[in-house]
Amino acid sequence: MHRVATAAQRVLTQRDLNRALLARQMLLERADLDIPTALQRMGGLQAQYAPAMYIGLWSRLARLRRDDVTEALQRRTAVQGTLLRVTIHLVAASDYWPFALAVRGPRREWFLRLNRGGPGDDELTASAARVRQAIANGPMRRTDIETMLGDRRLLGSGLWLDLVRVPPSGTWERRRADLYAAAEDWLGPPPPDLTEEAGVELLVRRYLGGFGPATRAELADWAGLPVATIAPVLARMTLRRFRAEDGAELIDLPGAPLPDPQTPAPVRFLPVWDATLLVHARRSAILPEPYRPRIFSTKTPHSVNTLLVDGSVAGTWRHVPAKSIDAGHIEVDEFEPLPASVRREVRAEADRLADFHR
Repeated sequence: MHRVATAAQRVLTQRDLNRALLARQMLLERADLDIPTALQRMGGLQAQYAPAMYIGLWSRLARLRRDDVTEALQRRTAVQGTLLRVTIHLVAASDYWPFALAVRGPRREWFLRLNRGGPGDDELTASAARVRQAIANGPMRRTDIETMLGDRRLLGSGLWLDLVRVPPSGTWERRRADLYAAAEDWLGPPPPDLTEEAGVELLVRRYLGGFGPATRAELADWAGLPVATIAPVLARMTLRRFRAEDGAELIDLPGAPLPDPQTPAPVRFLPVWDATLLVHARRSAILPEPYRPRIFSTKTPHSVNTLLVDGSVAGTWRHVPAKSIDAGHIEVDEFEPLPASVRREVRAEADRLADFHR
């Protein structure tokens, strides 16, 4: 039976949800945390474009140096793998195996449905075994695995063998994440007592801790899992329950932050792929719907770099590289004219971001 706290039927406004998301994503105030702890708190970080994870962490952490992120990858306290929604995520090393076990079965089923008539389970298991044998000698480049298997089988076998992307690839210095290792070799094997159910429960906790309160469907969309997969886990957890303004049921972790909706939100710069902009976080209105086509389109399915003002996207930005007489700077495109005081705050934050690029 679903266990719920007593203050169960409070209605949360869109502004409540906006400030909750900003607080949990460390966008109200930069946090003094190490990188693995920050990644746990925010539910991981999309990492299809390597600099995006550096900037995403810089926007959330106090005193972060660029080298800190690269060093976390080298020390294996953080790792890049294809996990949620079959996309590359940077996660704390301790979260990798619970996440991987939670999504393994459903994403294999998804791949087989999507590729009817293509390689089946037996063939992909055999391809994964070939890669596992070859990669035991050390990390392999994507091109070498493609030569061994062919591109189509590479995609499938990557869902039948747990692979991680390893430095120096997938870093600020070498952005293409094309060097793979077996997760068991890079991180060690999964704990023997770790179950798929435990992995799903950790996914729930990470999502609600980083993005809640939310509906079950939003949680499932973020994880890339069917609602039916997470429902039994939710039923066994102690959760708070709220209502959204449209009447939807929202679930949350007991004691998770719910700031005053009037809490000021500072200017922040977000990179491409930032998960706060995706559909599962739509209810919090970080990205106003009239601006969504300017951020996501057929030409920019990865989104673009965005500027937050008072907790909502108010423009885009790009880094203009240094020239011989120019140290490099951040160029901002405001969607609507900003007040002079806000523009000064934008400029100050932009200067700090330009320094981070140097």
